[in-house]
Amino acid sequence: MPETIRETEITETGVPGVSWAAVAAGAVASLALTLVLLSFGAGMGFAVVSPWGDSGISAKTFEIGTGLFFIVMAMISSSLGGYLAGRLRSKWVGLRGPEVLFRDSAHGFLAWSLASVLGAALLAAPASSLIGGTLSGATQAAASSAQSSPMDGYVDRLLRPDNPSSQAQQNSLDVRAEMVRLFTSSFRDGNDLAAGDRSYAAKLVVARTGLSQQDAEKRVSDVVTQAKADMDKARKAAMHTAIWLTLSLFIGAFCAAFAATEGGGLRDGTWSSHPFRAPAINR
Repeated sequence: MPETIRETEITETGVPGVSWAAVAAGAVASLALTLVLLSFGAGMGFAVVSPWGDSGISAKTFEIGTGLFFIVMAMISSSLGGYLAGRLRSKWVGLRGPEVLFRDSAHGFLAWSLASVLGAALLAAPASSLIGGTLSGATQAAASSAQSSPMDGYVDRLLRPDNPSSQAQQNSLDVRAEMVRLFTSSFRDGNDLAAGDRSYAAKLVVARTGLSQQDAEKRVSDVVTQAKADMDKARKAAMHTAIWLTLSLFIGAFCAAFAATEGGGLRDGTWSSHPFRAPAINR
């Protein structure tokens, strides 16, 4: 008897497994909607945040709200991109349901992946320009003795005299620059001032402010404690933001894959026979 050739074997040799045009269309649509939602979210953020301490939402509420917005934004934009990737792909004739379901899910996942890569590239371009401008301006700023540093605020607290009118201001910029370097190197290496650096800082405070040695040491300890608390708060905020972003990416990938199966089912006219929907319809 002649060997029987199945229809699936004939079909799969002529029809590509991935419709890249549909994947690209879904990715571009997802990225465009993400930009729109980001603009909307930025506007809402400025509306609810206030520079005054007695108005606006708290920092904790803002952090949680931002994380939830990231998740909702990922769900909406990824679902749209995945749906378009599944709905616009080429129809596969002769394939069984599980294989079609897998390919539709793969189309949604690929659309999400392409949108994520494009989004990262769009964000990396302005970041690179900003870094390049900063590096080019650093050579000019190095010639100035009054450079801006994150530690300037802490040094201001250390060197604030109780009676400024009676204090000589000779070489004040040199003293401030020295203190900034001392704080920066100490916190970078050990997250605290070494015993020798702490004693030296107290002596500089005494010389600049006229405080007693005991009061100067207390001021140094207070400023060091405040600096450590602020850096720890910044570290936790960055950690929480990274966690929220990671969670939103995972949820976005799932939504894109699932929406692609919905769009593919409507494309093939098999929406009612979806594995997640058939038991409910047949009741």
